[in-house]
Amino acid sequence: MTRTPSAPSGRFGWLRRIESLDPVADRHEIHRITAGHEFPWDYQRSLEFALFRTYCSPRVSAVLKQSGEFEHHPQKRYDDTAILMAEMLDHGMDSDRGQESVRNINRMHGQYDIANEDMLYVLSTFIFDPLDWIDRYGWRRLHPKERLAAFYFYKEIGERMAISDIPDTLPEFQRFKLEYEAREFRYSPDNHDIGTYTLDLFSGWFPRPLRPLVRRGAYAFLGEQMTTAFGFPSGSPRLREFLMAGLRLRARVVRWLPPRRVARVTGDPGNRTYPGYPTGYRPRDLGTPRVSPLAARMSAGSR
Repeated sequence: MTRTPSAPSGRFGWLRRIESLDPVADRHEIHRITAGHEFPWDYQRSLEFALFRTYCSPRVSAVLKQSGEFEHHPQKRYDDTAILMAEMLDHGMDSDRGQESVRNINRMHGQYDIANEDMLYVLSTFIFDPLDWIDRYGWRRLHPKERLAAFYFYKEIGERMAISDIPDTLPEFQRFKLEYEAREFRYSPDNHDIGTYTLDLFSGWFPRPLRPLVRRGAYAFLGEQMTTAFGFPSGSPRLREFLMAGLRLRARVVRWLPPRRVARVTGDPGNRTYPGYPTGYRPRDLGTPRVSPLAARMSAGSR
């Protein structure tokens, strides 16, 4: 298992370590420091938001609606995605667990007819949504090497998932992402259904009296482009400002905390589907059950 070296001293010790590394050759180590040591909470929240964003594309939400996973097993679907990505970050893609995670992801995606452009867009959200979030709400700004390392890390994941036409540079990939959203984001009933299942999941993590407030906060935070694509009510600009101020206040507090010495990656206590993970589990234990070609055809014919 790949392990990051012992934490350097001082609040900016990890940053000094990052400055000494190469964003291409050391992309895994840099990204593991960024996501596991420096900004684990921010990465988790921003990836939740990134997954939510992908459901604004009718083609993406149609595939998810077809699978039935978000309707019947939303928590498991969420945990499967988060843990499989974390496995590659924790252990590296060349490790046994990393390779097993890639195979499992490819197996699950191979059960559906997913356009390469849509796969490419989902990949882009894993890069840019966390980077944008941290630059807005993180306790420090990202170093350019952290941005490049995230790009090269996920580019490698995309290549191992056989996604084609991945842009060669960070600006090119960001331009693709923005153009895709301008072209593809629009309302569809599938968007609304998948967005509702996901919002039900997120609000269900809170005590019942707080759930209406969580929903209102989500509407405010999503913004007009996304609420329109989901068919959700417009959020309150005042509530959005309040939430953003709260995140900025949190960043000021976190800035004074000591550096995290143990990476928070696969051992996330927020995982609800696989208690105690990774103890007693392998990446192959995650995901949807294997479906035979005959079963898949029969299922498609019954719809």
